[in-house]
Amino acid sequence: MTDLFEKHKPAAPLAERLRPKSLDDVIGQAHLLGAGKPLRLAFESGKPHSMILWGPPGTGKTTLARLMAMAFDAEFVALSAVLSGVKDIREAIERAQMSLQQSGRHTILFVDEVHRFNKSQQDAFLPYVEQGLVTLIGATTENPSFEVNSALLSRAQVYVLTALSEDELATLFERAARDSLQDLKFTDAAKSLLIGYADGDARRLLNLIEQLETSAKTEGVLEINGDYLSNALSSNVRRFDKGGDEFHDQISALHKSVRGSNPDAALYWMCRMLDGGADPLYIGRRLIRAAVEDVGLADPRALQISLDACETYERLGSPEGELALAQATLYLACAPKSNAAYLAYNKTLSFIKNDQSRQVPGHLRNAPTKLMKDLGIGQEYRYPHDSPEAYAAGESYLPDGIQDLKLYQPTARGLEGKISEKLAHLHELDKQTQKKT
Repeated sequence: MTDLFEKHKPAAPLAERLRPKSLDDVIGQAHLLGAGKPLRLAFESGKPHSMILWGPPGTGKTTLARLMAMAFDAEFVALSAVLSGVKDIREAIERAQMSLQQSGRHTILFVDEVHRFNKSQQDAFLPYVEQGLVTLIGATTENPSFEVNSALLSRAQVYVLTALSEDELATLFERAARDSLQDLKFTDAAKSLLIGYADGDARRLLNLIEQLETSAKTEGVLEINGDYLSNALSSNVRRFDKGGDEFHDQISALHKSVRGSNPDAALYWMCRMLDGGADPLYIGRRLIRAAVEDVGLADPRALQISLDACETYERLGSPEGELALAQATLYLACAPKSNAAYLAYNKTLSFIKNDQSRQVPGHLRNAPTKLMKDLGIGQEYRYPHDSPEAYAAGESYLPDGIQDLKLYQPTARGLEGKISEKLAHLHELDKQTQKKT
């Protein structure tokens, strides 16, 4: 009967068959696993410690946790924060206590997607981590600074894993080919395209290889070329989470590329976000923000172009509407830059917040009634259009006791250079008037 079950036991997925059996089998993460590097030293220390493994999917977080359990001859208990609750946590702790009592074995408790646990669930681990009953290894694709409780974070070392490079994925491809692709050949173009589809994710690469292997066997294909691969696999979706770190990192890269006046990089990040499924109007709103924060009065047209791009997208929709956003992105990146208005605004808010309430000077106040006019309100106001250059030189427009704030400091770039020259000229007229009086 046992033979019957063994005979029909499903074959393990390729990703499981190729899961590293030792630290030296791990592909990637050389900055952590190389000689003298932090995780290598942790393995060699002989004493496990709690840690958070932070990195994108398919970078080896689960594998490293399993290898640590093997290295320290520890019981390995795995939980998924997506599927588990407090009851599952309690059962895992009971299992750890039983393992310690019956065999003297320590337990490594692996929690996948640890950021999905709420505060109370994360707190449930704390006493057992402090007692040393379990060594907690949490895996997360999100920034633990925001997603993991500070109390738990303070008791765990954070290790940052990175996506696999193309060379590292190529090494994994060759390993997979030796395991299961003896009769199936890949052209160089297909191999490169497949590695691009994997997008730094080892597990995704192996799953794609399995899909292609099954498809090729079904159709009797012996060689995979680029065209076959593109037709056999669904359209590529880049590694991108609309609410996660990838989203925030990429929108940050877009904004900083615009601010840095690099049109190629700005367009690249904009298209990366569109390719990953970002809302085009969210990108449009960020372009509007860049126009007012980073271009400012150096080129006031930038704001209007950004607003027009959003309106154009709303009218045209996809895919034509994205072209308007691309044009706005390029314009902003190439435009002269000034954050003078942004700085002046924040400086003014700060000054007002820390200053006393001041009255509007009498000559600037409105006098709509005869009584107010009889009281002299507004009588000393000088109408600028009646003065040379439409400028009432020497006039004060600030409350009494405030002079020469110099909040707005225009740059010499773009239109703001002209503004700077104009303000300098008006300031000189003020000085001449003051000398006369």
